[in-house]
Amino acid sequence: MDGNNRSNVANLPPGFRFHPTDEELIIHYLNQKVFPSSNQHLMFSIIADVNIYKFNPWELPDKALFGENEWFFFSPRERKYPNGTRPNRAAASGYWKATGTDKPIIASVGSQCLGMKKALVFYKGRPPKGVKTDWMMIEYRLLDDCFVSQRPKGSMQLDDWVLCRVSHKGKVPLAGGYLQGQEMAIQITIGINEYDHQLPTMDQMVGLESEELDEKVFQEGSPEYPPTPIDTSVREVLKSIERVLSVGALDELVMASSSDDAV
Repeated sequence: MDGNNRSNVANLPPGFRFHPTDEELIIHYLNQKVFPSSNQHLMFSIIADVNIYKFNPWELPDKALFGENEWFFFSPRERKYPNGTRPNRAAASGYWKATGTDKPIIASVGSQCLGMKKALVFYKGRPPKGVKTDWMMIEYRLLDDCFVSQRPKGSMQLDDWVLCRVSHKGKVPLAGGYLQGQEMAIQITIGINEYDHQLPTMDQMVGLESEELDEKVFQEGSPEYPPTPIDTSVREVLKSIERVLSVGALDELVMASSSDDAV
């Protein structure tokens, strides 16, 4: 990554937020990138140059110069076929799939079409059996008649630059692609495997009985606790915990019974 751009981002004033409109992205960023001017370094130093199709989307936040809930990139596009205009959407372990047709970006003053945008969703795997994820992207591009291509015949390059706005629906995955809840579940499972010889006491079991009652009310549903689906991985972890605690309760009862007999 360009060290100068990193330095510029570090010098941004406190409280700075980057929430540009579609029109601003086209006029002040993408257009300046495709047609450089003397003041371009002031206009888009917070948007990184990254070929997003070489990475999984959860790897992109670390490559962005700036971003909180969404990340911006200038990316090239390649053709899917040598003589076609369809872009190649394959990316690392999956592919980006369009969710609709291109939508025009109209100037706020007048009726001029400034560019086009397309919404896409990332799928893991290969089509047509890809698995949909919560990673989304809006791709901005200039109109085809804005410039004349000078690429040699047979070139796979479709666009020098498009502007990509990447985001994730819900909580952002941690390193390795796991959501926070899923990673917590994995840590709990490891803990059970490492310390399954440390069984709970009767005092702990009394507290558990109350929690089990609350869980029953939650599962059956009530005005305060509407039914909510539980992730499969979390459900398996809860079952494992229940089995460990059940073994602990049985051992406590056996020990108590042995004590009574001895008296």
